[in-house]
Amino acid sequence: MHRVAASSGPFTTCFSKFVSCNTYRIPSRRSLKTSASERRVPAFAFAFDIDGVLVRSSDPLPRAHMALNYLQSQRIPFILLTNGGGKHESERVDELSKKLDIPLDTSMFVQSHTPFADMNEYKDKTVMVVGGVEDNCRRVAERYGFKTVVTPGDVLTAYPEVWPFSQQLLPYYQTFSRPLPAPIDATSPSSSLKIDAVFVYNDPRDWGLDTQIIKDVLLSHNGILGTWSDKNGDASLPNKGFQQDGQPPLYFSNPDLLWAAKYHLPRLGQGGFREAFEGVWAALTGGPKNGVELYKTVMGKPHRPTYEFAEKRLIEHRKHLLRESGTNLGHLRRVYMVGDNPESDILGGNSYKSPHGTDWASVLVQTGVYKEGTTPAHKPRQIVRDVLDAVLFATAQEGWRR
Repeated sequence: MHRVAASSGPFTTCFSKFVSCNTYRIPSRRSLKTSASERRVPAFAFAFDIDGVLVRSSDPLPRAHMALNYLQSQRIPFILLTNGGGKHESERVDELSKKLDIPLDTSMFVQSHTPFADMNEYKDKTVMVVGGVEDNCRRVAERYGFKTVVTPGDVLTAYPEVWPFSQQLLPYYQTFSRPLPAPIDATSPSSSLKIDAVFVYNDPRDWGLDTQIIKDVLLSHNGILGTWSDKNGDASLPNKGFQQDGQPPLYFSNPDLLWAAKYHLPRLGQGGFREAFEGVWAALTGGPKNGVELYKTVMGKPHRPTYEFAEKRLIEHRKHLLRESGTNLGHLRRVYMVGDNPESDILGGNSYKSPHGTDWASVLVQTGVYKEGTTPAHKPRQIVRDVLDAVLFATAQEGWRR
C-alpha cells in the first residue's frame, strides 16, 4: 500500500481548467465523436461510495464534480454504491445529480435497500419496514411492489401503550401513520396482525420504539403481534427455542457502525442500532453464552450479496454506456472501489471475489470516516486525499491517456 500525496501540478491544472496540456489531456465531449476504430474501450470501472466521498451529509465535496465529469467525458463506467438509503433510487439520483451537477441515472445507483426490490416472495404478504424519516421507507417499499407495509409508528399510533416512552412523539407519528391492516388481539390470533418479514431499510430514528416492536415480533408465535411463543427458552430445541416458531426473517440493509455527517466526528449509523438490538436480545435470551443467536440477514457493504448485486448492475451499465463503441467490450478487468470507511468500503472491496474474475481494488479517501495519519482497520490498495486523487491514481495505473 502506498499513500498518495494531495495532487498538484500538471494533473490538477488539467482537471481544473479542462484544457489540453503536455502531461494530461481532458477532451471535450465534442472530441469524443470519433470513429469506432479510434475509440478505446476502458477495461476498468469505478464504484464510488457517496457519504464521505462525493458529499459530506448534504453538501457536495469540493472536487467530486470534477472527478465524475471527467469519467463521463471519457466514457469510463462508474456506479454509486452506498450503504445510505431512506428514499427511492429515483429521488436520490435526482438530488445527487443536482448537488454534483452531473447527469446520473438509476441504472448506475445502488443503495443499501435496493436489493430488497428483488424479494418478490414477500410482496403479497404483510411486512414491517423500520427506519428512515417519517414513512419515506414505507413508500419506497410500496414502489418496490410490496402491497401491505406496516411501520412501528403505525403500531404506536393504534396502541400507544405498546411503548410508553414515546408518548410525546404521538403527534409526530399521527401525521404519517396509517391504520393497521388488522388489530392486535392476543385472544384471537387468527384475526390478529401477522408480520411475515421485518426489513430495516434505513437508520432508525426512535431506537426504543423500534427495538420494542422488533423484539415483540421475534418472540411471538408465527409473527402474530401480541402473542408469545411457548417455544422461547425450550432447551430441547435449536437456539433454545428462540426464532423456532414461525417468526418472520429479519433483514438489516446497512452494517455501518459509523458514518460521516456534518458533525466533525463520525456518527452512529444503522450498525449502531443493530449492535444495540443484539445487546437487548442477548439480555433477554441469554445470548451466545446461553447458546442463543439472533438469526438475521445483514446486507450492504462489506457483505458479498451487495457486491454481487452491484457488479451485475455495473456490467449492465457498462454495456449500455459503451454499446455504440463498435467494438467488442471485452472483459471488465478491474473495478476501483473508492470509499471513506475501512470497515465497509475497504473490507468489502478487499474481500469480494468476483465470479467474473474481475479484480476489485480498494482506494481509501481521507474526506470521511477515515482520518489521515491513523492506521485503517483494513488495508486498502491505496490511500489518497479525495475522490479526484482516486480517479487520477486509477487512470494512471491503467495507463489511460487520451
